[in-house]
Amino acid sequence: MPIFGINLITMSESEVLEHIGTAAVKRLRKNKLSVGKPFMINSDNLPSGQSYLEYPDGTIRIVKVSADSRSFTILGELDADQAKAVRIRHGIA
Repeated sequence: MPIFGINLITMSESEVLEHIGTAAVKRLRKNKLSVGKPFMINSDNLPSGQSYLEYPDGTIRIVKVSADSRSFTILGELDADQAKAVRIRHGIA
């Protein structure tokens, strides 16, 4: 019987948890972007302290988060192809 759209019988516990987590992140991203707020994408592909910020207009910028995690500095902006690659790599395309 599917729960949250997941067929639990054929999935391991870790697969179920991963699927639920991914679905939650996608919902959060959609909600934040729909109200005009940026969505932070943490990535092992960036140096420590840096993240991607995706904006409602589709742009993605690389930011450095402050030590207190309350602000950030914009380090650069990705072009459309780079932004698409980031979304695909992080499963949010």
